[in-house]
Amino acid sequence: MFEKPRFKTINHLAFACLITVSSVSLVGCKTAGVNMDGMLSAGMGLVSAASLSDEDMKQIGDKSIAQLDSAQSIAPPNNPYAQRLARLAAPWSEVDGYSLEYKVYLDPTVNAFAVPNGSIRFYSGLLDEMTDDEVRYVIAHEIGHVVLGHSKGRFQTAIMASSARQAIAASGNSTAAALTSSQLGELGEKLVNAQYSQRNENEADDFALNLMIQYGFNPEASVTALRKLESKFGNQSSLFSSHPAPGARAQRLESQIANR
Repeated sequence: MFEKPRFKTINHLAFACLITVSSVSLVGCKTAGVNMDGMLSAGMGLVSAASLSDEDMKQIGDKSIAQLDSAQSIAPPNNPYAQRLARLAAPWSEVDGYSLEYKVYLDPTVNAFAVPNGSIRFYSGLLDEMTDDEVRYVIAHEIGHVVLGHSKGRFQTAIMASSARQAIAASGNSTAAALTSSQLGELGEKLVNAQYSQRNENEADDFALNLMIQYGFNPEASVTALRKLESKFGNQSSLFSSHPAPGARAQRLESQIANR
């Protein structure tokens, strides 16, 4: 995930919908004032989201990305942004059995994200900031999130933190059909704004570095891309302390490249 920490509202959903997920622990047996039906319903949602099949995830991913796309101005195929991204992503239409699909949002935000169904979205603001090889690094990084299962894990977390969880819990085999447009919009918003852990980001960086080298692209572009983010947005880790700062990631990759 590449972005300045920034929250975007989709379908006019309330900002208050953005919540973080914490594990539920039962300490003691005091139940006064507790809505047990609500707890059981939420628990069903948590279990359902955690146990979604790959096909379930694909169906929900397809609908979520369609909802996200509908809220954005997408660069048409003849647009210079779309043509540039198509050229740079051409070697990676499929990686490790994952079919990948790319589009550009005409939006000045510096960001890119991936959905577990293989949909990868770039904002034109990021393309404006980076050279071709730096964009290739970001593409490879987002592919890493898909192939390594990070996007799926984040999607599950987004589902558990959204109103969709109860609909999914009660849906049986029609998981995607059970979700309304507003639930898909909420889910997409959480997906775009959620942060990966330090471990996930480092793993995706390693994946990107290896993919760049495998295809003969300049691996040092990974460092310069992260340095640009550091220069533009500063070196704060992010809203979550576990999320690595771009400067720290750049230094880590610099050391790896020097030791190859």
